[in-house]
Amino acid sequence: MTDPHHPASTPAVAVTGATGRLGGRVARRLAADGVPQRLLVRDPARAPRLPGATTAVAPFPDRDAVREALTGVDRVLMVSASETADRVDQHRAFVDAAAEAGVGHLVYISFCGAAPDATFTLARDHHATEEHIRATGLPHTFLRDNLYADFTSVLVGEDGAIRGPAGEGRAAVVAQDDIADAATAVLLAAPDHAGATYDLTGPEALGLDDIAGVITEVTGRPTTYRPETVAEAYRSRASYGAPDWQLDAWVSTYTAIANGELADVTDHVERLTGHPATSLAEVLRKAG
Repeated sequence: MTDPHHPASTPAVAVTGATGRLGGRVARRLAADGVPQRLLVRDPARAPRLPGATTAVAPFPDRDAVREALTGVDRVLMVSASETADRVDQHRAFVDAAAEAGVGHLVYISFCGAAPDATFTLARDHHATEEHIRATGLPHTFLRDNLYADFTSVLVGEDGAIRGPAGEGRAAVVAQDDIADAATAVLLAAPDHAGATYDLTGPEALGLDDIAGVITEVTGRPTTYRPETVAEAYRSRASYGAPDWQLDAWVSTYTAIANGELADVTDHVERLTGHPATSLAEVLRKAG
């Protein structure tokens, strides 16, 4: 746990992505539990000010900075990097640095259905990252999240419609607070979860028409689901000027739903946290 460069005060836990929604939630939970932690950030000015937390500037691709920041740290939460064309390379650099630093356990935020042939293109990236973590021999736990329930309202266009080629498929959307509770529980008892993969889902699988109905009911804003073909989906998003890989990711979010790859409901949130998974309606009410 310690070395001459990092004395006994070195925190046991490091958290990446603490300036974001998910990493920030975990960091706040650890602080509330009195757990000393090191927050790995790109911009220290944006890091949350939490009791028992120190910060280190350590972007994923900077192996030297990451290795130094993680030396002496036992457990690290690796929140996947922002969506970029080179995200897998960034992940591999971070994982290699963590292994070189002697980290005892790595908890990685992955995605449901991570596989080399997943419909959702970014789930393939998560699979590649998982495989690289396994190859290092690092003790690890994978938390494979379903789509974020918190973001469903972002899918609604200005005209009140959710549009995409999801057909009649369903997704077991999950609350970010539930993911944070699960990640915190795993970090606090990491040896009990070594080698485990958990699929974190909400309490039910919802079609986009169901999601539109819940948004309407909770927010009072009339919302509908308008299915698109794949070709229509690409055309309707072409005006954003996004690169091809980003367009593929956007469209394949919906086709993954259509193919049934996000429909499985598990009890893993409850098993890890001790409380039932939060419904979409409750997530939207809390956000209200």
